[in-house]
Parts: sequence; C-alpha cells; structure tokens
Amino acid sequence: MNLEALGKVLSPKQLRSIVGALATPQIALWAGAVSSGKTIASLLAFLIAVIRAPDHGLIVIVGRTLQTIERNIIDPLQSSTLFGFLAGQIHHTQGSTTAVILGRTVHLVGASDAKAEGRIRGATIALVYVDEATLVPQAFWMMLLSRLRVPGAKLLATTNPDGPAHWLRTDFLLRGADVGVRSWHFTLRDNPSLEQSYIDLLMAQYVGLWRRRFIDGEWCLASGAVYDMWDPAKHVVSVVPPIVQWISAAADYGTVNPFHAGRLGLGVDGRLYLTHEWRYDSKREFRQLTDAEYSVRFRDFLDRTGGRPPYTIIDPSAASFRVQLHQDGLASTLGNNEVLPGLRTVASLLATDRLKIADACPEVINEFPGYSWDEAAAEKGEDAVVKVADHGLDMIRYAVHTPRAIWQYQLREPVLPAA
Repeated sequence: MNLEALGKVLSPKQLRSIVGALATPQIALWAGAVSSGKTIASLLAFLIAVIRAPDHGLIVIVGRTLQTIERNIIDPLQSSTLFGFLAGQIHHTQGSTTAVILGRTVHLVGASDAKAEGRIRGATIALVYVDEATLVPQAFWMMLLSRLRVPGAKLLATTNPDGPAHWLRTDFLLRGADVGVRSWHFTLRDNPSLEQSYIDLLMAQYVGLWRRRFIDGEWCLASGAVYDMWDPAKHVVSVVPPIVQWISAAADYGTVNPFHAGRLGLGVDGRLYLTHEWRYDSKREFRQLTDAEYSVRFRDFLDRTGGRPPYTIIDPSAASFRVQLHQDGLASTLGNNEVLPGLRTVASLLATDRLKIADACPEVINEFPGYSWDEAAAEKGEDAVVKVADHGLDMIRYAVHTPRAIWQYQLREPVLPAA
C-alpha cells in the first residue's frame, strides 16, 4: 500500500492525531481501546518524525521488553501490508537491541522495572516512541523526559487505560498543556478497517475489568470479582470428552499454605479442560511435607491421571521444589507469573466457552466465586487480587497461560454471547 492509499483508509481522528503529534512541542499520547487504530496512527507519526529528526541525538523505541517491542512495533513495520511502502527500509535481527529504520539507527530499550533507568542515563535523545506507556516504570519515564535535550525532541507514546490513580493519567494526561502533553482517546469506532464480526469477537474476549479498560477505554478501578463471568452451570462438567492432547500439569507450591496441582488437556471438542487436581493442605493434615515428599506425591498424581504432559509448570517461587523434581528425573518449567495477562487469558477462555473444569476438581471450583480484586490496592493505583483462597486459581493460571503457544491455534471458534 502506498502513502496515498494509506491516507484513504485512515479515519479523521487518526489523521488529526498524526498532524497534531508532529506539531506538539514535546509529548504526544494515544490512549484507548485495543485495535482502535491508535498504534497505526502513532507509528505513522513516528516514521515521519524519524525522517525529520536531527542528526545529533538518539532515536529510541521503548517497550516493556525487547520481545514486546519486536512483536508490537518491529514486526508490523516489517510485515504488515499496511506498511508495504516501507519495503527494504526496516532492518532488524531478532534479539538485537538496535534496528535501522529509514536509514537511521534506532535503539530498542526494554523497561520492565526501575533498573531499566540505567540504560538511558546520560543519553541525549532526539526522538522516542514508547509502546504501552502505563507498563513503563514511572522513574524510567521521568528519566526519559530528562534525556530529551535536543531542540525539538519529541516523545510519542501509546497506551491502554489503567486505574484512575495511575501516574500517567494523574501527572500527565489530566495536566495536559501544563506539562507539554497532547493526547487523543481512541475507541473501536475510530478504526475504519474493523469488521463488525471482529468487533463482536473482541467484545466477547475482553470481559469484566478488561472490557472496561481495553474495549470501553475507561481509566477504571479494579473492583469486584476477577472472574465475574464464572457460572458453574456453564463451566463445570461432569463428563470430560476424550483428551486429544495433554497440554500441561501445574503446581502452586505451599508448605504452610496449600500445595495445589492440576492437569490441563485439549478435548476432542476443541476446548481446554482442567481434568484433575491434587491438593495438600498442611493445616488440614496437621503435618508439613518436605520437597522430597511433595515430589513423590506430585509425580504419582501425574502418573495416575494420564502420564507426564509436555509442560510441567511450577510456581516461580518454588526453586527448591524444582531442584528436587530435577533430581527425581522430572524436568519442569517456571510458571509465567505476569499476573494480569494470565488472569485475562483465563477470563477470555471462560467468557468464550473454551475452558471447562471437571467436577472432579472441587477445590478449584470453590475458589472461583470469591476471587476478587483488592479495592484498597486499587485506591493506591495498583491492580492486585485479594490473596485469600487462591492457590488453585494460581495453579490454573500457570497451567493455561504459560503454554499458550501450544493451544492458542488449536481451540474451536469462540462462542459469542447472544445479541
């Protein structure tokens, strides 16, 4: 697609945001729903800004990790038909911390924690693009602003909404002109390329908190039930269909707290099933188990419920237990402990009728209704769950979210809610 054709498919808001961003003295921010067109608009503004950027000063792309930068920014620029006019103008080797965009060297910086601040300390930056700004530590953001020392230096950023007390909203969006910020709020209606069927799918997949933030574009508190779509009449089954592929077994480790294990399989009907669970609660049994004893019982659980699946996923905090399993001949994988993405994955599967729980797993079933957001933490701008009676739910989050690459293209089409 050439530039003239591109201009014909952009919405008026996308075009206005591109023009406005290039005229903004320092900070331009695109916020709003997923798939609303904000990334396309912001990337086009960034490309024009790269051409205009002075020769002195670095050009930088910031994301939560190098991998998210490659997935969210570099890959679309290299492969999307929308950016076909860039053929041969984007060069990047996977894993490298630099790219060449329109002849300019661009530095790729992951900012997953406060220590990332050191990666830009002392730098002079002419242009920076920040992907998912709410996920960047505030200290890193402030250091980034202090590095914009070239006359006319700009920061372009995109984000989905977070809680209303998030620093990006309170210190920058709400203060607007006072701090040199110009922003645009995007909804699904602002992306003219979306078909209604795709919008319906997004609205089915994003539920609860994620629906309000990522679809409605609200800066809202995390409150109420985490899995407010949970319905035992719908999600609990007494008969599990034939399992065509075991996906994972997972364990949330506990000594004083319960140890909770379960196994996940792909049914012949294209749904995921938590088929079995095993739980040991030292408070009920009046005795704590050692790692060696847990290893024996966990391996026995696997052997009597279908054997050892491709992934054995263990609570990331259980280092000593993983060592014990390794010594006993069972390799394991650290559970992906990105809590919010994991919760969103489980919620989406429940909402689209693609995750079922066997009634042979009563401990997990009992935890679902009471699993809620910590409203005291939300008032402070933090998204956190109440850490009570959640060991089975942590286990299922590890079992489902960590091996997502295995099952995500094998599931049946999602069941959309009735209109």
